[in-house]
Amino acid sequence: MARDILFNAFAMNCVGHQSPGLWRHPKDRTADYNRLPYWLDLARVLERGLFDGLFLADVLGVYDVFGGSPDAALRNATQVPVNDPMLIVPAMAAVTQHLGFGVTSTLTYEPPYPFARRMSTLDHLTEGRVGWNIVTGYLDSAARGMGLAHQRAHDDRYAVADDYMEVVYKLWEGSWEEGAAVRDRAQGVFTDPAKVHRVRHQGPHYALDAIHLCEPSPQRTPVLYQAGTSPRGRAFAGRHAEAVFVSGPSVAVIAPRVAALRQAAQENGRAADDIRIFAMATIIVGETEAAARAKLDDYRAHISREGALTLYSGWTGVDFSTYAHDQQVRHIESEAGRSAMDNMTRADPNRVWTVGEVAEHVGIGGVGPVFVGDPAQVADALEGFIGATGIDGFNLAFAISPGSYEDIADLVVPELQRRGRYKRAYAPGTLREKLFGAAPRLSAPHPAASYRRLPPHASGLAAE
Repeated sequence: MARDILFNAFAMNCVGHQSPGLWRHPKDRTADYNRLPYWLDLARVLERGLFDGLFLADVLGVYDVFGGSPDAALRNATQVPVNDPMLIVPAMAAVTQHLGFGVTSTLTYEPPYPFARRMSTLDHLTEGRVGWNIVTGYLDSAARGMGLAHQRAHDDRYAVADDYMEVVYKLWEGSWEEGAAVRDRAQGVFTDPAKVHRVRHQGPHYALDAIHLCEPSPQRTPVLYQAGTSPRGRAFAGRHAEAVFVSGPSVAVIAPRVAALRQAAQENGRAADDIRIFAMATIIVGETEAAARAKLDDYRAHISREGALTLYSGWTGVDFSTYAHDQQVRHIESEAGRSAMDNMTRADPNRVWTVGEVAEHVGIGGVGPVFVGDPAQVADALEGFIGATGIDGFNLAFAISPGSYEDIADLVVPELQRRGRYKRAYAPGTLREKLFGAAPRLSAPHPAASYRRLPPHASGLAAE
């Protein structure tokens, strides 16, 4: 029996996100990204549609590769201005009961000690509904903003990430035992010091001597998302990730990446389906196919092609302002996102893209496929894509927000439910329990579990 299809909404605390120019559409509300009512309304829509989560992208830095300056990004609101994704999560959690929240944070520029506290805080406040999208960064502008000349080399960033993960695992899993916060009013003891342990870490990139500042949250370690599908990214995902976000325009691009990710999990002693894999896609649906096609034409009239190429230049590290629109996109190696360049070059040898075609495609929903039609046609397309690629679900970008998600909740979800491919109610528990039907906390063979302390232990703050 086929598993339920999983849905995340894919958004960012900015204007437009993956559909540059669509903020001008009269039904789009993303220009209000800096006001809570927009986010609260979006969260309510997603929970009504039984979405598994809201996957919040983020970028530290600006898209200044196109034209060698941030002007095009600023002009087109191409992921700038952009606000912190973490700060909107507690408000959305307060108006929902089940919706999960995957939050992107770039570990390269986040010291692990305060970051671990922020994630534990979110896990407490959401009652275990938070995940972390682990990214290492891809913009030199972010490195310069942190006082560096440029970012580390691509594979070196993952070496740093491996050390970082060991630190946060020790803090989340190994510092506090279960039941350390005894809350004993009669004895006047809130925390039993014998059950709190000092973390001492001396790694190639990070050093730490401290206790974690938070008592154990519902999940301890948040659900771990990751988005890299380069060879080094796959190796990292195979060891650490519980869910992986892949992006590409077609089955030919996505299917081999899914197979490689599942193999990477097995190479790390995990089962192939220990990882939930989400592919980016955009759905444009109407009561009839004609209505959906009319929506697509309407949305295309609002695309900013310059904004789309500004995005793609940032993702690939290649300045596409110097290319003619009829020029073919050729593979160029850079220290930005390797997979982003592969999407339109080597990943599908049967498709040759021009710069103009890339701009048109990226203009609605980024590099993922766009499924257009009536509810039955869209459901057929979703099921077909899953069958051909082996993914578990979709990170659904939007053309307009929250309108695209309202359409999905009202038209696509009921059709998938009718086919027995989509849940009719949320499962109880934390985000991890909902996604995997497993315990709220990570278990072996995931490396995080190896750092968890189990009683009994010697008294005091023990050394790691």
